[in-house]
Amino acid sequence: MRKLLASPFSSLLAVVFISVISVVRCCSPKDQTALNAFKSSLSEPNLGIFNTWSENTDCCKEWYGISCDPDSGRVTDISLRGESEDAIFQKAGRSGYMSGSIDPAVCDLTALTSLVLADWKGITGEIPPCITSLASLRILDLAGNKITGEIPAEIGKLSKLAVLNLAENQMSGEIPASLTSLIELKHLELTENGITGVIPADFGSLKMLSRVLLGRNELTGSIPESISGMERLADLDLSKNHIEGPIPEWMGNMKVLSLLNLDCNSLTGPIPGSLLSNSGLDVANLSRNALEGTIPDVFGSKTYLVSLDLSHNSLSGRIPDSLSSAKFVGHLDISHNKLCGRIPTGFPFDHLEATSFSDNQCLCGGPLTTSC
Repeated sequence: MRKLLASPFSSLLAVVFISVISVVRCCSPKDQTALNAFKSSLSEPNLGIFNTWSENTDCCKEWYGISCDPDSGRVTDISLRGESEDAIFQKAGRSGYMSGSIDPAVCDLTALTSLVLADWKGITGEIPPCITSLASLRILDLAGNKITGEIPAEIGKLSKLAVLNLAENQMSGEIPASLTSLIELKHLELTENGITGVIPADFGSLKMLSRVLLGRNELTGSIPESISGMERLADLDLSKNHIEGPIPEWMGNMKVLSLLNLDCNSLTGPIPGSLLSNSGLDVANLSRNALEGTIPDVFGSKTYLVSLDLSHNSLSGRIPDSLSSAKFVGHLDISHNKLCGRIPTGFPFDHLEATSFSDNQCLCGGPLTTSC
């Protein structure tokens, strides 16, 4: 029988195949050790998520919430969210609960680009300061827990950070000065903590920011003028703080600003006409401040307000007739002011309830029972 000899082409294919097999990486042993230490500081009793984190399996392929670089085998993502649409949550029919703390061993995952450990409700302790050594980190989302302590002072070292979400925790201290060095930051959310102090004067140097959500904290001082230069800013929430001073006139010139929540502060002075004439503004809540003067008569055919809340201030004068020419006004609340005169008829007033106008000095006409 003639012996079959391998052709040069088939030999080349074999070499290529062997080469491809050789670059398939398993989880870095160093990273697996760090993940085990990370796991040891946490407890998740209901869903069994950490049951997949077995010593006998590859952390890059079979560990829940872990992703790796396919070439290096380094861990790049930890994505563990307690309120998820993942099948493991749907099967259990419940959201997750996790307790424990964030072990500093997470800082040994030096290729990490995202750390999401959010909405678990029971994670306590502080953010390890060494987190600022993760030079590739782009997403840090620890929202919805019971994390205490301060934002790491050297957070500005995370030069690639695009998302910082620490909302709904129990954090304290001031916004670190270094935070304004995060020039790639697009989303900042610190809502519902105990953050104190003023918003940094150079906050506007964060030119890439589109969402700034700082509501329900203990912030003081005024709205920094530098924010006027944030041309990408669409959502600004400073509600339920202790912000003082006037609403700046320049705020009405922000081209993409669509949501503005300034309610429950100590703002004074008049409402800038440029703000309410900004055709891009969809939601504006200026309620529960000490604003004075009249409601600017600046509405028109381009006005499209999903919600406008000016209640609980000291606004006086008449309701502007130009509101009747607005393209759309969904929700309007001007109650608890010092407004006078007849309530205009027609849209949008014909679909509003009396509570939108109650407790003013001398408003009259429908939907109020007070006749003019």
